[in-house]
Amino acid sequence: MKFTDRLFEAVHPIWEQTHMHPFVTGIGDGTLPKESFICYMKQDYVFLIDYAKLFAMGTVKAKSLETMTAFAGILHETLHHEMELHRQYAERFQITREELENTKATPTNLAYTRYMLSAAHSGSLEELISALLPCMWSYWEIGKHLKHRYPNSEIHPFYGEWIRMYSSEEFGSLTKWLLDLLDDLTEGKSERELRILEDHFLTTSRFEYMFWDMVYAGEEWKV
Repeated sequence: MKFTDRLFEAVHPIWEQTHMHPFVTGIGDGTLPKESFICYMKQDYVFLIDYAKLFAMGTVKAKSLETMTAFAGILHETLHHEMELHRQYAERFQITREELENTKATPTNLAYTRYMLSAAHSGSLEELISALLPCMWSYWEIGKHLKHRYPNSEIHPFYGEWIRMYSSEEFGSLTKWLLDLLDDLTEGKSERELRILEDHFLTTSRFEYMFWDMVYAGEEWKV
């Protein structure tokens, strides 16, 4: 069994709950209040700034020129394409670029990104990938799930573009590359080493669920 197959089995109960989360199902059936999605767009923008740093760190920790180039490519894509699309998409919800730039991370968002950055900074390339992988992989799974469960969801005037983006083969190809890389890097690793990676993966998978919960509830700092 490949290590990522093991991860897929381990994370299944978390992803089941994620797919049933009212924020996620609300995107699929079009009933999600715009206010909740606006909160998501702002917090996700802040998240992406820190998430991009992980790809920069992946370039540093890469063990081959090919891997360095690939991480650098994802970093460039995130900063110059995905975030620009994010800004353009936000404008449809009347969220200005200034609002995005001035958004402060919520406690959950801050805890999530700091966990990933800590694991990436102090750990191996395998640990970095294990920590960042749930975001990309779960989004691709959510996109495919919503596309299948809600056949007309892709034509929704507000949420259809989101579903098309994350269910696409283009987005999936980035996930597949990370899966293959992690399988290569973990070949021959001890069970102790694999458990550390699995723990990172499951922890950030739980953070992903908490992120949906956070934006659906409109989490803010209490004081």
